[in-house]
Amino acid sequence: MKILKASFIFTILFNTAFAQLSVAHTQTGIPIEMLFPQGKSKALILSFDDGRAADRHLVKLMNDYNLVGTFHLNSNKLGTKDYLTKEEIKSLFKGHEISCHTANHPSLSTLSKVDVVYEVLEDRKELERLADYPVRGMSYPFGNTNDAVIDAINGLGIEYARTVGDTYNFSMPTDFLKWQPSIHLFGKTNYIPNDTANDRRELGQFYQLTNDFLKTNTLALYNVWGHSWEYEGAGNKWAEVEKFFKIIAQNPDIHYTTQIALRDYINAFKNLKFSVDKTMVYNQSAIKVFFKMKGKVYSVPSGITIHLTNE
Repeated sequence: MKILKASFIFTILFNTAFAQLSVAHTQTGIPIEMLFPQGKSKALILSFDDGRAADRHLVKLMNDYNLVGTFHLNSNKLGTKDYLTKEEIKSLFKGHEISCHTANHPSLSTLSKVDVVYEVLEDRKELERLADYPVRGMSYPFGNTNDAVIDAINGLGIEYARTVGDTYNFSMPTDFLKWQPSIHLFGKTNYIPNDTANDRRELGQFYQLTNDFLKTNTLALYNVWGHSWEYEGAGNKWAEVEKFFKIIAQNPDIHYTTQIALRDYINAFKNLKFSVDKTMVYNQSAIKVFFKMKGKVYSVPSGITIHLTNE
């Protein structure tokens, strides 16, 4: 009888311990969802190529609406006809990101490795001189890239490179050197000359995607790209640009950011150090990171370990 009683007690204790162990074990399977700064679930990137003179008007509009952008510049074209001057780069793009677009805007996939390295390093070196800070990103001229190009730019200090392969969604970049944007500004409006029906469809699709972004409740990155020179000339396209800026600006639910800033933030999130049972997390980065776990939003300051609740 005593043996049976002891066996019964042992079984209860074992089951209790196992249950507690199981709870701790299941904690490791709890999903951790990244949030943008201030705990926001939406982020906007505006990304423009070439460094043409029309950037002056574009930057003024963006500043008027408190928007930030990433500007990919061709350093050897600066100072030539219809391009910005080198002397204005630092002041014009204050508060925005200056990024590479190669020195001369060639199609990189047609070049040798040596020439790819030259185009990127020469551009980076000159832009750093003009910007007075390290330039760490780029966009591919014409969006052209391949494995050989990516292999060539590895080790050149380029930490992201944007393509022109529109995803028409709000996904996070999965490969920083093949960063696909959401959509070209206004889609493919004006791609086909004198086709007003197509222009209407493309513009409608662009604003529908913008509206979907504003309404979504899931983690969403809206990455819009283009060229300022596209909005020059007939048709008063600048009015359409300003219309879009009015729709998208000063929204408390949106984190407005540059490409390099978001790249740094995503890496900071990925490098958070969690304890096995998900009750502690250490942030080794210099950036305050926000995330959601079990429906609760947490923020982890730089260099700090915080304890997480188990509710």
